[in-house]
Amino acid sequence: MFFRKQKRPVGCDIGSYSVKIVELKPIKKGEYELLHLGIKDLPPDTIVDGAIIDRIPVANAIKAIYEEQKIKNRKIATSISGHSVIIKRVNVPAQREDELEESIEWEVEQYIPFDLSEVNLDYQVVKTNPDDGSMDVLVVAVKKEKIEDQVSVINLAGKEAALIDVDAFALHNAFLYNYPDASSLVTVLLNIGASITNLVIVKGEEVMFTRDLSVGGNQYTSYLQKGLGVSYEDAEKLKKGELTSDSISMDEVNNIINQVSETLELELRKTFDFFKTANGVDRIDRILISGGAVHTKGLIEFLSERFKLPIEVFNSFKRISYNPAEFPKSKLGEISPKVAVAMGLAMRNL
Repeated sequence: MFFRKQKRPVGCDIGSYSVKIVELKPIKKGEYELLHLGIKDLPPDTIVDGAIIDRIPVANAIKAIYEEQKIKNRKIATSISGHSVIIKRVNVPAQREDELEESIEWEVEQYIPFDLSEVNLDYQVVKTNPDDGSMDVLVVAVKKEKIEDQVSVINLAGKEAALIDVDAFALHNAFLYNYPDASSLVTVLLNIGASITNLVIVKGEEVMFTRDLSVGGNQYTSYLQKGLGVSYEDAEKLKKGELTSDSISMDEVNNIINQVSETLELELRKTFDFFKTANGVDRIDRILISGGAVHTKGLIEFLSERFKLPIEVFNSFKRISYNPAEFPKSKLGEISPKVAVAMGLAMRNL
């Protein structure tokens, strides 16, 4: 009997500002070709603080990308982040897999601020410690209602939610493929979205630390709107350095942008200090920055100056093959940091 090879899912990153979709085709062992790529912006306040307020525009964005790109694969991998997601690395006595499965809920209940009946729980052993007979386990708990919201909007688009991931792990997945030579470096993956910043600290294949920060590109836009009395559209252009006007002081624009960047810097600094203390690590080697807010005027230079670290834009297509006639390099260069999570999702096996 012959079995048809299982397709990988379509990666679908549903963000507060836009929906990003990527479909990849495995061409050799461990290599991919870009098949489809699409981004659709969402109306303001469709998704607020990670919660889907209006499902119809999200479903319509998914359907529109599918139609424009002529995507036939209905199976979608999507991901979740924010306050409804708890990720903890816990140390437990070494035990067999069947024993761990029975005991994990009791082990992690103290770390989860929700009733266990309200969450879906998953875990993975990441390290065994023969010296003290223990193991490190990465545990993820996600509120069921958050998963149900994500699944329902995909179903509303006429597609099948085949896999629900976490933004941080999808980002790490894209990193592992595109940056295979980084095994000795302590790297911060910083995905600055519209309302949430996913922070993942990794060393090679090991996820050492994750945290979601409640700061993102929307704060820049909101502060510019209020501070300058401009429209949402003009604030977006000012944020990206795409608009100049004799009636608007560029010094004032820069001051407002720096105010928000200082808030981000403070959150990052506190997180880095906590990470170093908790993990006994004395260094961070570099930051790879992704997400739509990458294009915020002066942000990369600001962070580089404050942290004295090399910072580069995450290249989602660094090792991905593609047809340049269909996907011009200039277009991919602009889109690349925005689709890091969707890229990681598209690499998942079902």
